[in-house]
Order: sequence, then C-alpha cells, then structure tokens
Amino acid sequence: MIRFLAALLLGAMAGNGTLAEPRAKRGGEPGFFDFYVVSLSWSATYCEEQGNARNARQCEIGRNPGFVLHGLWPQFERGYPVFCGPDNRNPTRQALERADGVYPDFGLARHEWSKHGTCSGESPAGYFDASALAKAKIKIPPALVAPARDLRLSPMEIERAFAETNPGLRTDMMAVTCARGGKLKEVRICLSRDLRNFRPCEEVDRDSCRSGDIAVPAAR
Repeated sequence: MIRFLAALLLGAMAGNGTLAEPRAKRGGEPGFFDFYVVSLSWSATYCEEQGNARNARQCEIGRNPGFVLHGLWPQFERGYPVFCGPDNRNPTRQALERADGVYPDFGLARHEWSKHGTCSGESPAGYFDASALAKAKIKIPPALVAPARDLRLSPMEIERAFAETNPGLRTDMMAVTCARGGKLKEVRICLSRDLRNFRPCEEVDRDSCRSGDIAVPAAR
C-alpha cells in the first residue's frame, strides 16, 4: 500500500518538484494569461464523429471543407484559464454578427466566448474580432485546403507543412492532435498576446499525438 501511494504521489509531481495542478484553472482573472492558442479543427473528422448526428451546420456538404476555427484560447505557460468572471454575459446579437464567417456556427461562438473569451479581457465583440485576426494570421498548407480524397500523413508531416507555409512558425510552436481511430482532429498553434507573432509553447507542443501516419478524411 505504501509503495502504491508513493507511486501516485510521484505521478502527480511536476518537473519542478511541486504537486501538479489541474491544467484547466476555472474562474481566473480576465486578461491575465501569457499567450493565445489558435485551435483549428479538421471539419471532416468532427462531422464523422459527432457533427452529422447533430445535423451541425458545418457538416452540410460544401459548407466548411478542411479546417475550421474551433477557438481562440488564452493560455498560461502551464495550464490555461476557463470561465473567467464575473462578466460571463451572453454575447449580444450585434457581437455575434462579428463571429459570422469566423466560427462555423453561432452555438460554437457562444460556447467559446463563455469558456475562453471571458478570460481574454476583451468584450464579446472584441474577442470575436481577435478570433478573426488569429484565424487570418494562419495560412493553411495547399495540400490541406480542401483535399478531395482521404490522405495519410504523420503528425510531424502536418506540422512541417504548416511551418513551411507560415514564415516564423516552427514545429515547437504547435501541436497536432488525433481523434479516436487515428484521425486528424486539430492543429493548435501558439501566438503572442498581440496576435502578431508565433511563439514557442512547450506544454502545448507536448500534446501532439506521437503515432505514425494518421488518417485525414477528405473535405466535404
């Protein structure tokens, strides 16, 4: 029993010898964070796993092929804030209009504002404008814009394609995450608070899936 408890304790220790804290830190101070993570979701994988069953707007044929914006996330060097207060009001209709064409649908835009945008220190309209800037900052590699057939690529090949397409971006500034069954789920890219520059992000980079080739379902 003693050995078992000791193993649990060691597994919870962070590299600096302190107990590891949960990565999500609920109820932080708005505007208090280190950098942003831009999360780009591979729409075809989402639709195969959840979106088709939910009749999601982005899964209509031809509406959103390839990558779509999942979210713009304030991030600490270790962990990230969520659901910051006290201003957790719903976005107005006018603010949501700023999200049109940036997020796949208004439901996701509302969720991202509530969970992540409230930690940005911005108003809802300001957060959606920042999301648009972040999305526009990242160029999608030509081979991944809207592939008409299924692809198989390694996570590192995907990272290198993004790095080659975006000057200043390196593989230690991003992560490729995988869904169940070895499919591309998301590409997460780290940006400075002013959204002008890519920047290293060790903890995010460690979240990359380490498998061999993964499936990249064709765009719809």
